[in-house]
Amino acid sequence: MDSTASTPANQSVPSVPLTVTDEQNSALLTDTLNLLGAKSPDPKQALIEIERWIEVLKATERAGLAKVTQELQLVHQQLSSSDTDTHDLAETLASLGIETGKVAEETTNDYATPLAQLGKTLMKLGSQLSK
Repeated sequence: MDSTASTPANQSVPSVPLTVTDEQNSALLTDTLNLLGAKSPDPKQALIEIERWIEVLKATERAGLAKVTQELQLVHQQLSSSDTDTHDLAETLASLGIETGKVAEETTNDYATPLAQLGKTLMKLGSQLSK
């Protein structure tokens, strides 16, 4: 190999868009609601669920989900950090709940009710943490 030859630039790998079926969306909603309804949710499982949501939302072409994705990323950072202030996490969860509720109000399919429930659950969790 010639040491004076230019190094080839890294070729960008085309990303394959994630296709999410209605069944997968329903399962994700159900899994998340079950996790949040548990008496002692597993923190590792919570991080996995958040990562799933982020990937699904990134793959969704629906407008208006950027704020939800941003809030989810912040929750993930806060849960991953050992020095996160509980009050800060509570505020982020409440904000995520509000944004999720807004999405539920704009949804016209079978996801409206579980999304509204998820929004309320997140707000309630935020409220409980802030006490």
